[in-house]
Formats: sequence, structure tokens, C-alpha cells
Amino acid sequence: MVHAKRSTAHVWASVEVDYERVEQVRRAHKEAYKAAEGHSLTYLPFIGRATIDALREYPVVNSSFNLEEGTHTFHGQVNLGISVDLNQTGLVVVNIRGADGLRLKGISRETRRLADKARNGDLAPDDIAGSSFTITNPGPFGSFMTSPIINVPNVAILSTDTVTKRATVVTDSAGVDSIAIHHIGYLGLTWDHRAFDGSTAVLFLRRIKENLETWDWEQELA
Repeated sequence: MVHAKRSTAHVWASVEVDYERVEQVRRAHKEAYKAAEGHSLTYLPFIGRATIDALREYPVVNSSFNLEEGTHTFHGQVNLGISVDLNQTGLVVVNIRGADGLRLKGISRETRRLADKARNGDLAPDDIAGSSFTITNPGPFGSFMTSPIINVPNVAILSTDTVTKRATVVTDSAGVDSIAIHHIGYLGLTWDHRAFDGSTAVLFLRRIKENLETWDWEQELA
């Protein structure tokens, strides 16, 4: 981590996300999903699915940069790193290989499978090597906004923070504004400024936000 801070040009940006659409789907499916899958349907696979789509749109975020070797490698697939807390005894990044070939349920299953292996001490070298982009998830512990350290040689890392109920302005189809209580949270992106600029970072975050707020998540669980 110290090497990562010293060797990369860390910059951070964040966006606010209205998770109400995601929350409604989670609430409707949570009991059936847990009964079928054996684990809870959290926000993380929704965020992972939305992020993978954004990485397709902005492939430079799914790249690796090596100044010493003079290389900037764009990856042909998304190998999604997920940070796993080992019950406050450490942190490990597990790797969902070919995550861009998975839908929401597949991402959720793989995240749970690898997290269980990590906490049981059963990880193989391939389970932790080769990620092309990383998500860290401090939200369940109550974080507001976090600025994580890049998991080099990745050029960016996304942090997912706590989702809570807040008053927000909503606009109906007629353009009329009103105040509603929605589930609101923040996403933060730390990126290496040598690999891409702030405009790309913010557009990437906006794409994730738009996906989370507008996608038909029911069909993802069908």
C-alpha cells in the first residue's frame, strides 16, 4: 500500500446515488433469494454489475499502467477484484475472473464463494491474482465517504459507502419536483492520474450512477 501511494498519482472523486430502484427490487426478492442461494442479496452485486457495464464504456479504467516498463495495457475482459475483510485481522482482494460474462446472480455467487474461501483460509493463488479493476466495500461498516488506495497495477479502485434513508428531490414524468425519502449513498473513485484525467473519472462514475438508478433490475433477477 505504501508503494502504491508513492508510485501512483492518486486522485479521488465521488458521486451521490439514489438506490431506491435497487432497494425496491432487493426488498421484493430478499427472502426468496436467500432461501434459494443461501446468502443475502446485498447492494454489492448490483454495484458490480453496473460497474462492469461502465468499464466497457470507459476501457481505460480497466487497464494497467507501468511507468518503469513503459507500458499501458488495456484488458480484454473484466477481472473484478473485490476487497474482503477477514474479521478485522486483515484484508484480501479476491478476483472474479471474466466478471463481464456474469449477470447479477453470478456476481453475487462468485463474491460469496470467494469471500467464504478467504475467511476459511482456502484461497488458491489464482483466486487473488490478476484483477483488472477493484471494488472495496466499507459501506456495511457505516462509512460515509472513503478514499481507498489503488490496488496496483490497476489504475483505479471504487469504494461503496453506506446507503441510508434521506430526504431528496424527485422529479416526476411531468417535470414536477417533490420531496421523498429514498435510499441514498455515495460511490468514490480513486484513480491514477497518469492513466486518465478527471473528466473520464467523473463520466465513469456517472455511468455507474445512471445504471443503478435507471436499469430494470427485475429482469436481472429473472
